[in-house]
Amino acid sequence: MYHLYIHIPFCESKCYYCSFTSLKKKNYEDSYFNALKKDLKFQLDFFKVKKNSIKTLFIGGGTPSIIQTRYYEEIFKILEPFLSKNLESTCETNPNSTSLEWLKEMKNFGLNRISFGAQSFHPKKLKFLGRIHSQDMIFKVLENANKANFKNINLDLIYDTKMDDKKMLEFELLNLKKIKPLITHLSAYNLSIEPKTIFAKKEHFKKNAPYLMKFFINNLKELGFFQYEISNFAKNKTYICKHNLAYWQGKAYIGCGLSAIGFLKNQRFYTVKNLKDYIANPTFRKIENLSLKDLNLEHLFLGFRSIVGIKESHLNTLQKKKAALLVKEKKLHYKKGRFYNLNFLLSDELALYF
Repeated sequence: MYHLYIHIPFCESKCYYCSFTSLKKKNYEDSYFNALKKDLKFQLDFFKVKKNSIKTLFIGGGTPSIIQTRYYEEIFKILEPFLSKNLESTCETNPNSTSLEWLKEMKNFGLNRISFGAQSFHPKKLKFLGRIHSQDMIFKVLENANKANFKNINLDLIYDTKMDDKKMLEFELLNLKKIKPLITHLSAYNLSIEPKTIFAKKEHFKKNAPYLMKFFINNLKELGFFQYEISNFAKNKTYICKHNLAYWQGKAYIGCGLSAIGFLKNQRFYTVKNLKDYIANPTFRKIENLSLKDLNLEHLFLGFRSIVGIKESHLNTLQKKKAALLVKEKKLHYKKGRFYNLNFLLSDELALYF
């Protein structure tokens, strides 16, 4: 089974915190999607993808919802023979650029999961983050997604910004409570200050308040969301994002599009980051060979930040002793050959400890 990520790099505007490859359209849609189709066909052959063997599809960006649906229709036609019958197919969208008609057409192509980049319900915080939608647009787009018969809907939020105090987080939680019946999944990311973003070097824009993070996460759980990864919460286990879970489990995945990344066995494949270079040569990949040490380190980082856990067989003698000690101190849980983290906020510290 395979997992496929497709990157759509176009955006209406650049959010201040965003480190993903995103560009203004400037009429590049035709040439980009022609290149993307070549890339897809090549990768399906390179990975030896068989019929019905793509288990998850994730269309990310950028802002995929600013692209007309006719471009996606061609992509789904290429992929149709390879998609499994119980496919999870997700597309990222923004509240201000997602119409009811767009949602209905994407649903007809086979899309069954939608992810809205809300980031906040508060107008001042939205402005601070560089978002160009309003709270009303969030409510409206969720209503439209339900009208389009989407049964699996994710909402993205950002917290731990300099604007977040208990009052702000209570405001976010109050609005989440209002829309909870309309969503099945929540991604809540604490703000990360990344290089080459508008927020770069503005470290004071991040709150760094563990007590507020704990307050927010505990309240999300009280709202009935199940935390299965440091930043991801599902209505119940049925709605865990299978695509993201595949990354944390170390499964093989294909990456197509500008700045996309793929992974197979002990190799990672990188496409180019320049739009014109990608259009000229979409099948080019820079290959990174990963050592056993690299793979085990990734297993630690990803396993400790999710319900995937750490295989005991991946640990050396010293690491097993450390894990046993942490079980005794009730910081880890051991079950059937795996160690599980009991506090995702400590995931990075645990990985470094090992």
